[in-house]
Amino acid sequence: MEFTGVYHKTTEQMSYALDEDRLIINLKTGYDVKQAFLIHGDPYDAGIMGGNERWNGTREEIVYKKRLRHQIWWTTTVTPPYKRCKYYFELHTENEIWYYFEDGFLTEEQVNMPGRLLQYFIVPWMNPADVNRTPDWVNGTVWYQIFPDRFCCGVPKEDDPEVLPWQTGPVTNQERYGGDLEGIRQKLGYLEDLGITGIYLNPIMKAETNHKYDTTDYMKIDPAFGDDKTMAALVSEAHARGIRVMVDAVFNHCGRKFGPWLDVLEKGRESRYAEWFMVQNWENLGRQESTRDGRFYSFAFADWMPKLNTNNEEVIRYFCNVCENWIRKYDIDGIRFDVGNEVSHHFLKRMRTHLKGIKPDIYLLGEIWHDASQWLAGDEYDSVMNYPLMSGIHDFFLDNSMGKEEFEFMVNRCYTMYMQQNNNVLFNLLDSHDTERLMNRFHDLDIFYQQLAVLFTLPGSTCIYYGTEIAMEGSFDPDCRRCMPWDEIETEKNQERIRQIKELIRLRKTEATFRSLHFHFPNRYENKRCAEYIKIDEADHRIEVVLNCSEETVRTGDEGEVLFARNFRDGILGRKGTLIRRVK
Repeated sequence: MEFTGVYHKTTEQMSYALDEDRLIINLKTGYDVKQAFLIHGDPYDAGIMGGNERWNGTREEIVYKKRLRHQIWWTTTVTPPYKRCKYYFELHTENEIWYYFEDGFLTEEQVNMPGRLLQYFIVPWMNPADVNRTPDWVNGTVWYQIFPDRFCCGVPKEDDPEVLPWQTGPVTNQERYGGDLEGIRQKLGYLEDLGITGIYLNPIMKAETNHKYDTTDYMKIDPAFGDDKTMAALVSEAHARGIRVMVDAVFNHCGRKFGPWLDVLEKGRESRYAEWFMVQNWENLGRQESTRDGRFYSFAFADWMPKLNTNNEEVIRYFCNVCENWIRKYDIDGIRFDVGNEVSHHFLKRMRTHLKGIKPDIYLLGEIWHDASQWLAGDEYDSVMNYPLMSGIHDFFLDNSMGKEEFEFMVNRCYTMYMQQNNNVLFNLLDSHDTERLMNRFHDLDIFYQQLAVLFTLPGSTCIYYGTEIAMEGSFDPDCRRCMPWDEIETEKNQERIRQIKELIRLRKTEATFRSLHFHFPNRYENKRCAEYIKIDEADHRIEVVLNCSEETVRTGDEGEVLFARNFRDGILGRKGTLIRRVK
C-alpha cells in the first residue's frame, strides 16, 4: 500500500460535528486503496480504562468518495448515541489489508496482539456550543453584486461638476457617475423580477474614492450615495420584496482622512491612536509615496490606505460597535469583510461572538482568494468568496489540453477543503469588481452560459455581478466597473439574455437538486472534453449537467426532462453545448 497517500487527523476538516447528533469523518488515500471501512463505537464500550476486555466497534464500509488529482477522499457520517466516538480504519488494496490508527498502520496480527495498547482516533465529546453553525437562509439565496457609483443614479446630480454623464463603455477609477442608494431602491422591482434574493453592496460608507475602499467615516453613509434614511429605506423595501442585503466592511485598512489616522499624522507617537496602526518609522510618517520603505504597513503598499492594527483591543471594540450600529440602524443581513485574510483571527473571533449575539443568523463572509480552512472552524467567518472555484472553472475552459477528469478533480478539491455546513453557504461567483468580467474572458455566449450552468448547479449560494444578466463586458479592475446600460436593457438582444438568466435563477430557487451538497461524476461520455456530473437531493431526485467543451458533437440521448439547454437537439449536444436535465 502507498502509505504516504493516506491521511486522517481529528481536525475540523476531517472529523467534525455536522450538528448536535451527526459526526462527519473523512479520509484521504491513494488510488491503490479499493475499499475503506470505519470501525467505530463509544470509547467506554469496554469499560472506563478498557481493562482486560477488548474494545470492539461497529464495522461499516465507507461508500462515498471523491476523486482528487492524486488521492481519493472518502467520507461517511455516523451518529454516536452518546456523542463520543472512538474509531480506526480498515483499508483494502488489491492484495493487502492494513489497519490505520492514530499512530500509523498495523497488520491484522498486530491489531490482535494480546496486551497491545492501540492508539485509536478519538472524538471525546460533541459539544453543541462547538458545532459550526451557518445561516440556513444563505444556501437558497441568489446574490446580485452592485458597485453603487455605476449601477443607477436615483437622485439627479446635474449641479455637481464632479459627476459625469452616465455612459457605456470603458471606465477608470477616476470618474464619478452618480450611482446611489436611491437608484438601487428604484431598481428593486427589476431585481425582484429577475429573481434576485440577495444584494451585496460594495462599500457605502464615507470615503474619498469612487470605490469607497478608503473609508474616512465608518459611521456615515457617503453623501454621494445618500444618508441613513435612504439606506434604511432601501433595506426595508428590499426585505418587503424578499431580498436580503449585505454590506462591505473595510477593516483591514482605512483611508488617509480617517479621524484617528489624521490624529496620528498630527501628533505622531503621542497620539491616543498611535497603537491603532502599524507604524515603524515615526520620522517619515507623512510622506505620500509607496510604503515599501516600511515606515508603516498599508494595504498593498498604498500610502493612502494605512493598515489598521486589528490586534489592538480599542480597535476591536471600535469595529464591533461599528457593525452593531449597522445592524441596529439599517437591519442588514450580512457583512462581507474586505481583505478578510489579513485582519487578526482574534479580531474575527470577537467580532463573530459580538454580532451573532445581536443577530444570530447574520451572514459573515470573508474575502479570501485561497484555501480558507483556518477561518472556517465555526468561530470566525460563516463562508468565504469561492475564488478557487472561479479560477478552476475559468482555467478548464481556457486550457483545451485539460480533460474532463481535471474538471472533476478541481470541483472535488473545492468541496473537500471545508466542512459541509460551510460548503452549503459558500459565496460562489464567476466575476466581481476585482476581476475581469465573465463575458470578457472568451467573448463567446456559449461558453458564458456553460460557466453559468456550473455556477447555478454547485453547492453554496450563487452570486452574479451587476450586468451579468446582459453579458456585460469589461476588462480587469477598474474597467470591470462600467456603468449599467439601462437605456439598452429593452433591446431584443438583452431581453433574450435576461430570459436565460431568469430561467437559471428560477431553477436554482425551485429545484432542490440545484442547491444540494451531493454530486458525483459518472464519466459516461468518452469525449475527453465533455464534463458531466449528477446532482442528487435528499429525496433522491437527480439532475444531469453535461458540458460539451470540445469541438465535436456528443450523443447524449433524449431521456429525461430538459431543464436548460443550449446547442442541444435530437439527443445531440453540439460544440460548446450545455444540457441540464432531470434523470431517474
